[in-house]
Amino acid sequence: MAVGKLYIGRKVRELRQENKATQAQFAERIGISISYLNQIENNQRPVSAAVLLSLAEKFKIDLSGLAAGESDRLMSALTEALTDPIFAGHAATLQEVKLVTQNAPAIAHALIAAHQAYRHNSEQLASIDDTLGRGSGMAENTPYEEVRDFFHFMDNYIHAIDLKAEALANRLDIGDADSFPLLSHHLDRAHGVRVTRAGRDDDLIRSFDRKTRVLALHPYLPPATRDFQLAIEIARIEAAGEVDAIARNASFRTAEAYEICRIGLHNYFAGALLLPYRKFMETARELRHDLELLSVRFGASVEQVCHRLSTLQRPGQKGIPIFFARIDRAGNITKRHSAAKLQFARFGAACPLWNVHQAFEAPGRIIRQLAETPDGVRYLCLSTQITKGGRGFRQPQQHYALALGCEVSYADSFVYADDMDLGNRAAFDPIGISCRICERTGCAARAMPPLKGRLIIDHDRRAALPYRLKEN
Repeated sequence: MAVGKLYIGRKVRELRQENKATQAQFAERIGISISYLNQIENNQRPVSAAVLLSLAEKFKIDLSGLAAGESDRLMSALTEALTDPIFAGHAATLQEVKLVTQNAPAIAHALIAAHQAYRHNSEQLASIDDTLGRGSGMAENTPYEEVRDFFHFMDNYIHAIDLKAEALANRLDIGDADSFPLLSHHLDRAHGVRVTRAGRDDDLIRSFDRKTRVLALHPYLPPATRDFQLAIEIARIEAAGEVDAIARNASFRTAEAYEICRIGLHNYFAGALLLPYRKFMETARELRHDLELLSVRFGASVEQVCHRLSTLQRPGQKGIPIFFARIDRAGNITKRHSAAKLQFARFGAACPLWNVHQAFEAPGRIIRQLAETPDGVRYLCLSTQITKGGRGFRQPQQHYALALGCEVSYADSFVYADDMDLGNRAAFDPIGISCRICERTGCAARAMPPLKGRLIIDHDRRAALPYRLKEN
């Protein structure tokens, strides 16, 4: 029976390391060149029959063990896992599966174990849902989570939409004058859309009547929100083709995710129209990222300014790498993006030592913090509270905290860093990403132990926490 090509690079490398031999020494012993051995170890070339015989003779090993079925079994199990519908859109080729199982078997095993845990939990959820009469209950991302991940992996920058919005902004002189008359006049002149005030009792922010071509806005919207709604209507008309193509090419699993993405892309166009890329970036640099001055200069809200700063990722014209998040009073992160090394936890609350939580205690102020994450990277962190809604005494208000910041190497570009002791490492507060994944062992603010942490329980000694974490 013919034998297929044998790629056993990992086993050959392990054999060489067990014998404490360099590649040169090992290659000499089995009679091949160093380059050929290097290619074998990296699975770039299969082993020949002569090399196999030499390995058996020089190192007294069983050839059947080298050609064995561990890699085959691992590859089979991994291939089976990857056929699960949750990996739809991420199909791996046979060669890619071989590369993982042969060169990084630990990763393959970890992925298989994770898939098994997923299936187990899904079966448990399905059982519970069946008991409650709620259907299959398979664990999947919600449409909102799917769209959030889409924007995250696009680096929060949509090139085609940004360019189109900036071109229109330049034609209308957006950013150099009051935006409302420019936008409303453009809607009327170019698209026959008349802008009017909605009735006082109408709770809708924006309402468009397709028959009459009338766009009604709530009469008590803040100017920044009013202009943003006009810009969204322009996006729905002028960027419809680009928006539909981008959302369609994203291959979302559900119609809900597709429609939510369209909303996000309309919002993106609106932000890019009101805060045109180059004009906004140049002004931000000139004003040293003073959020209040940028807000006044462009007639935008502080949240709109912060969000736009996080999208300045145009190739060849990037702004400062910034992280941005919006957090509600319960600690839920409702918006998140980071062009910096700091990444937000996908699950769980933000670190309690992060200054964003203090923003609710000091409305109207911009709170500053120098912080250091467990990987040793240091940041300038800013936070402030905002209030949304509140169109009258009886209307509900929503309170959020905005977080914005950059790595400390960029801090000189921010007016907020002028009197801060950036060179003093002791001035930086130790923060983490989330208690569930934070490596710090001596943090008294922990809400829970890290997932991989080993606990030491001493019933005779009690500190701020009822346990200690074993240091690695």
